[in-house]
Amino acid sequence: MPTMDARAGVRERFQQSRDALIALSHRIHAHPELGFEEERASLWCAEALDAAGFAVRRGVCGLPTAFVARAGSGPLHVALCAEYDCLPGIGHACGHNLIAAMSVGAGIAAARVADDVGLTVSVIGTPAEEKGGGKVMLLDGGAFAGIHAALMVHPAPVDVAEPPTLAWWDFDVHYTGKSAHASAFPEHGINAADALTVAQTAIGLLRQHIRQSDRVHGIVTDGGDAPNVVPAHAGASYIVRARNLDELDQIRTKVLRCFEAGALATGATLEVRPSGKPYAEVRHDPALAAVYRRNAEALGRSFPDLGVLLDRAAASTDMGNVSHVLPSIHPLIGIGSLPAVNHQPEFAAHCVTDAADRALLDGGLALAWTAVDAAADDAFSARLRGA
Repeated sequence: MPTMDARAGVRERFQQSRDALIALSHRIHAHPELGFEEERASLWCAEALDAAGFAVRRGVCGLPTAFVARAGSGPLHVALCAEYDCLPGIGHACGHNLIAAMSVGAGIAAARVADDVGLTVSVIGTPAEEKGGGKVMLLDGGAFAGIHAALMVHPAPVDVAEPPTLAWWDFDVHYTGKSAHASAFPEHGINAADALTVAQTAIGLLRQHIRQSDRVHGIVTDGGDAPNVVPAHAGASYIVRARNLDELDQIRTKVLRCFEAGALATGATLEVRPSGKPYAEVRHDPALAAVYRRNAEALGRSFPDLGVLLDRAAASTDMGNVSHVLPSIHPLIGIGSLPAVNHQPEFAAHCVTDAADRALLDGGLALAWTAVDAAADDAFSARLRGA
């Protein structure tokens, strides 16, 4: 285990960054950017790490808003994942401004003692978590090569050490019909919007026969151009989720049949366009999660027993794909937002409160301590390195 001097050094360095980290979080929150468009957020994070002595590479794996910042030269290589994309229309309603600041702060603090405890630390800027799968692209592009463990903390209403997550697949559907005068010559038209209505009705009926852990939800993105013209085109964006990738394949097949039914019923043609690779469910490393929890509790955090509510509230993340390749954790840290929950405007407002700032400081320091603890424990480090 690390000496008290090492842990104290981490805490001292983190405290020195306190005001700058809160300012970084608030700055990202005030300038929300969608996935793959996070030019300012990624630059601000990279600049903070560069100023702290990290070797920073921007635009990695062909992604302009991704970066890798590295410090230390120890045998255990730990990555801290920084997310910073927002949601359309409601800004940072998932608190990615806090994630970015926590990971940047944790990296800077851990780097203070990295060589002393046998650690190499990378902060990886991962764009487009909400939609687009930036981490999947970074995995495929080799950004995680040589890394032994990946850590991050996500804001939520309450603290959870090992939150359940769902695998997901998001896709767009497009129906093509034939336009006609909706009153004078409706028989000459093929109504693409009706095809989408049939599909949505079928999905509604399908909900009677899916697992409680399955999810199907989406929005209509195109329903035609004018009420007096038979819609020749219609579209929607949908997501299906399940407990794991195997169950995801099953629910995906059923949902696609519903969209095929719309085409069959109306005579419209159907095109399905996947938005990217599926997100896998997160496989938390139990030992790493236990170390994080111990460190968070040492800072005064508490982890309530949520019972079945925890499974019901499961979401999805591309961190799941990382966790299938190397040991990972994705704990939640509470920002005292209830009754507001993630993906609500009210939650976005909570992400720059005093409670959110406190969570930033607690979560970032707990992350840094977790990386240092893992490196300083010879057996733990060897296990993560596969030695």
